[in-house]
Amino acid sequence: MTDPYIYAIVALLPITALMLVVQPNPYNALILRGILGAIAALIYAILGAADVALTEALMGTLLSISLYAIAVRSSMVVRVGILTSETTTDSPLETLRQRLIDDLRTIFSNHYLRLELVPYTDPQTLHQALLDRIIHTTIAYPTDTHNPEITTRIQRLYEIMHTELPLDTPLTYLNPLASKLTVTEPQQ
Repeated sequence: MTDPYIYAIVALLPITALMLVVQPNPYNALILRGILGAIAALIYAILGAADVALTEALMGTLLSISLYAIAVRSSMVVRVGILTSETTTDSPLETLRQRLIDDLRTIFSNHYLRLELVPYTDPQTLHQALLDRIIHTTIAYPTDTHNPEITTRIQRLYEIMHTELPLDTPLTYLNPLASKLTVTEPQQ
């Protein structure tokens, strides 16, 4: 082990591991995990442990990356329940709804989340789906106003929306453990 290139390859291992730990983007962390496994397998192969290198390449890199990719893809979704309406697509209310949904898509994509809309036909079913943890957030429009009422049961989503949505948007946090509503009134 007197070749200088071996020291350079070995130095890549802790550097890559450190980059992996501090990476905020889960998709970039997925790539760094693959690089980390490849470097470890290369080091094992250079040092003469071919069986350990093969195990690291197959189990430590390929299998863990596949499972991690599935977990990241399925867990980075925000399910938003909305009421289906009989309004036409060119009505002012539908335009406001679409603008809010586009704003939420932009806000959540900045936090590496995908928005999935789940339609419901009546407000009771929509609220029950929130309580049953089928959806994470609801968007409802009271009949007397065009302002949306957004309710969420996840504290982090509440914090994200509270800081990034317009100040006049009514936002409610439903604490599922305390069964209480925390309402944030629109700021003037």
